[in-house]
Amino acid sequence: MKRKLIAAIGIAGMMVSIAACGGDGEDDGKKAGADGYAGETLTVWVMDGSSPDDWQADLAEEFEAKTKAKVKFEIQKWNGIQQKLTTALSEENPPDVFEIGNTQTPAYAKTGGLADLSDLKSEIGTDWSESLNKSAVFDGKQYAAPWFVVNRVVIYNKKIWADAGIKDTPETRDEFYDALRTIGEKTDAEPIYLPGQNWYHFVGLAIGEGAELVKKDGDTYVSNLDDPKIAAATETYKKFQALSKAPKDKDEATPQQGEIFAKGKTGAIIGMGWEGATAITTNPAIEKDLGYFTIPGATADKPEGVFLGGSNLAVAAGSKKQDLAKEFLRIALSDKYEGALAKANGVIPNKESLQGNLQGNAAAEAAAPAASGGDTTPLIPEWAAVENDPNPIKTYLTAVLKGKSPAEAAEQVEGEFNKRLAQQQ
Repeated sequence: MKRKLIAAIGIAGMMVSIAACGGDGEDDGKKAGADGYAGETLTVWVMDGSSPDDWQADLAEEFEAKTKAKVKFEIQKWNGIQQKLTTALSEENPPDVFEIGNTQTPAYAKTGGLADLSDLKSEIGTDWSESLNKSAVFDGKQYAAPWFVVNRVVIYNKKIWADAGIKDTPETRDEFYDALRTIGEKTDAEPIYLPGQNWYHFVGLAIGEGAELVKKDGDTYVSNLDDPKIAAATETYKKFQALSKAPKDKDEATPQQGEIFAKGKTGAIIGMGWEGATAITTNPAIEKDLGYFTIPGATADKPEGVFLGGSNLAVAAGSKKQDLAKEFLRIALSDKYEGALAKANGVIPNKESLQGNLQGNAAAEAAAPAASGGDTTPLIPEWAAVENDPNPIKTYLTAVLKGKSPAEAAEQVEGEFNKRLAQQQ
C-alpha cells in the first residue's frame, strides 16, 4: 500500500464554508432514455495511488456500455486537496463523483457539499460493513459510500523471533508482550520499535477499550482524555513503549520506522502494510525474514482495536448529473470492482464477504480480521483542527511517557484540545 493513501486518515486543516450549487441545470435528475446518456461525460476525481489504471479502464468500458456516457477520471494529489475540493464544490461545474477521506466526510456533509445517497444505500449497500460505513453517515443521512480502508498490523522479523525461541505468533496482548520481552532477554535485537507519538496506534488502543476521544458538554465537544478508558489505553501503550529505544517525542515517520526495521535489528513494529514494503526497498535482504500478524487484543477472540483510515466515494450536491453519478457508483461499488480493487491494492473492501480477494497478500490478510472492530477518530466536523501540528494527543502521549500520570497529561493539553474543538467550521 503506498504511503500517500495515509493522507486519507484525517483533515489537515480547517474547512471553509461550501456554497453548494443547486442542481438547476437541464440535465438535473434526467433519466436515461433509449440512447442512455449518450453525449454526457461524467467527471470523477480519484486520489493518486487509490485505483490502478486497468481498474479505471475496465470500469470506464463497462460504464460506457451500460449508460452510453463517457467517464473522465482526473487524478488528484493529496497535498492541498482540502482547499481544491472545497473550491470545486462551490463552483458551477464541480466534479460529479469524487474520492474523499473517510474522516473528511462529516465536514463536507455539514457544509452542504455532498448529495444525499440514502436511496443508493438501501439499494446496493445493505451489506456494507458497519465499521466502514459509519464515516459515510452524517446526521442520520448517507452522504457518501464506503470504498475501502487500511489499518495497522504487526510487522515482525521472523529470524529474530526464531532466535528467541518463539515458534508461534501471539494471539493475545499478554502473549505479544511476553514474546517481545523474550526477544529482549534472549537476543541483541530491540524487541519493538514504538516511538512515543505513534498516535494512530494509540487511537486504536482507545478504540479497543471502547473509549471516546471527545465528549459533549452542553452543545460543545470537549476533550475526553481524562476518561479512565483512555487512561487504560495509555497504560498499554506505555507498557509496550518501555520495550523500545525509540524516541518518546517523535512519531513513526520521524524517522520512517520501515527504514529502522530494514536494518534487521528490530523484532517488530506496528504499522501499515506499505511500511513492510519500505523496509524491503531499503534493504531487499530483509524480505525473507519479514512477516505480518494481526495486532492481538486482550483476548484471543477479538483483535486489538485499530484506526481505520481510508476513502469514501461521494457525489457533489451541485452536480447536474446526479442519476448518472449513481449509475457510476452502482458499478464502481459492485462486488466485481470492489473485489478487484481489494486484490490489486491490498485494501479492505466495503463488505466482509469480499475479503477473500485479499488472499495471498500477507499484510492485507493480517489487517482484515481487525477491520470489523475498528473505528476512526471522532466523526465530527469540529475534529478537523485537532490533528494540526502540534497535535495535542501527541503532546499527551509524550508527557505520559516522560513521567506524568494520564490524568496530569490530560489536564496539560485540555485547554488546547478544547480550543481547537471550539473553532468555527
